[in-house]
Amino acid sequence: MGFKFMRSFILMKFFFSVLVLFLCIAFAISASAYPFATFVMDAKSGEKLYSQNATQKLHPASLTKMMTLYLVFHEVESKRLSLDQKTVISKNAAREPPSKFGYKVGQRVSIRHLIRAAAIRSANDAATALAEAVSGSEREFGIYMSRVAQEMGMSNTVFKNANGLTSTGHLSTAEDMAILSRRLIYDFPEYYHLFGRTTVISSGRTLYNTNRKFLANYRGADGIKTGFTSAAGYNLAASAKRGNKRVIAVIFGSG
Repeated sequence: MGFKFMRSFILMKFFFSVLVLFLCIAFAISASAYPFATFVMDAKSGEKLYSQNATQKLHPASLTKMMTLYLVFHEVESKRLSLDQKTVISKNAAREPPSKFGYKVGQRVSIRHLIRAAAIRSANDAATALAEAVSGSEREFGIYMSRVAQEMGMSNTVFKNANGLTSTGHLSTAEDMAILSRRLIYDFPEYYHLFGRTTVISSGRTLYNTNRKFLANYRGADGIKTGFTSAAGYNLAASAKRGNKRVIAVIFGSG
């Protein structure tokens, strides 16, 4: 009985420490005009550990790219795409605003390098190029994203684009993004490790992870994705693992 009690105490201490970390990251909300929401989940079981406004529909910003990459990983695993396959950068992709890699219209870029740019640099042009490689157009890819989101149980999410730039009706919730984070981790473990890298080489350039401060400063942190737009504020989907225990936390609207 003593061993079980001590084990439970250690696990709860871990969960609490992670929760405190994420709430501290979001502490600036007191002076922020952004709607704030958070959801903390035991990754293995999917159990809710903490939530606040977790089902409020908000702008997901670049957390959107988690679904873009999830679907690209699925296409690669299904052999409809290959990592070394090259796609032509369209005018639509090249003209996306920052954050971006800076691809030129007509440039040929491999799926592998577009994945790296979207995941690590949070490059909007890379995300759009991936969407077009999968579905032919970003609009069709948005429909695909939304359908898969509903199938996952992300009942309050609708995607209109692949990158998370503000668009009418492009909304999600902290709880839904935690669901997506969990699926990304467990459905594609062979690709998930990318989100824990502080740097990657893509198309001859060194890219630095937008999430590198968290990765460097919190023991066990291994992802996942940051996001920011003027409509959303600062968003974060994050994961930390110690031993065989993992916690996922999502924050929307930090100032």
